[in-house]
Amino acid sequence: MFYSDDGILKQMLSDKIAATAFLVLVFLYIAVFSAVFISPYSREYSDRQSAYAPPSKIYVINEFGKISKPYTYNFVRSFDENTFRIKYTEDRSKKFAVKYFTKGYEYKILGIIPCNIHFINVEDGGKLYLLGTDINGRDNFSRLLFGGQISLTIGFLALFICFPIGLLYGGIAGYLGGKTDFLMMRIAEAIMSIPSFYLLIILASILPAGMTSIQRFALIVSILAFIGWAGFARVIRGMVLSLKEQDFVMSAVASGASKMRIIIKHILPQTMSYVIVAMTLSIPSYILSESGLSFLGLGIQQPDASWGNMLKEAQEFVNITTRPWLLMPGFLIFVAVLAFNIIGDTIRDIVDPKSKVR
Repeated sequence: MFYSDDGILKQMLSDKIAATAFLVLVFLYIAVFSAVFISPYSREYSDRQSAYAPPSKIYVINEFGKISKPYTYNFVRSFDENTFRIKYTEDRSKKFAVKYFTKGYEYKILGIIPCNIHFINVEDGGKLYLLGTDINGRDNFSRLLFGGQISLTIGFLALFICFPIGLLYGGIAGYLGGKTDFLMMRIAEAIMSIPSFYLLIILASILPAGMTSIQRFALIVSILAFIGWAGFARVIRGMVLSLKEQDFVMSAVASGASKMRIIIKHILPQTMSYVIVAMTLSIPSYILSESGLSFLGLGIQQPDASWGNMLKEAQEFVNITTRPWLLMPGFLIFVAVLAFNIIGDTIRDIVDPKSKVR
């Protein structure tokens, strides 16, 4: 691996496309981890009388054609006897001012400091659904933010488990060689042969129905980590085989350093450029795995939100054609995965210029 001394982050940000992808991810992570402040409604909010309500319209020009402070109208629900569908119309009899940095439901900053200030809301009596509601009358905008906390963190949590294991396992196998290497690699290959997605489906389907979403989330992370480390360990093992005969390793051996010290302190740091690339490119697969399981109803369960189980409502053709706002979780999954892939490819080109296709 070869890379410039300017720093990976600095070189990545000099690429306009990669810099844009990086800023998009920063924006997404700031938004989802500020969900309690940004969202107008709590995780538990539900109004069954507003099921499948369309997005609220925010007006800045009043009925007289003059600029005014932002306001919105509530929706009135009725039944259309011609189409046999519920329809919503704006009740223009009363305006509700849109407020910023106003009081709302209470929450705790960092789980400690009590607070009730929210970025956006409406005055008392009004309802603000920026992205409409779902079948249970829950605000999609708020749920997108809370659901992103799960969908965007599962990849990092899995990496923190599988990459240290794979790094150390591959380093030991490659450096020790011989029968130890042979046995360790056969174990890794056995784990690699497990069809990961089908294993996730089987394990998720046999879980007790009483498990909380937090327990399911922890289990999904653990399963993904257990499956993912073996392939990474095999690549690290190959890199260690080419590094262990280098002069700096021979010098460490001559100085009397232990094998574990040589592996951890001298050899594995030389693989960090590859590790950074592999981690960046692995995150999208974890995001898609969690989303796929939740979409199938085997991951995060309602009423807790993740982008996968929110997208499940959009599988109905009627919802796709008449309620396109329900597709927003799928769009955010696409954006996040694309941004991670762009950043991963850019970092790979930086640390290994020979891999770049001119």
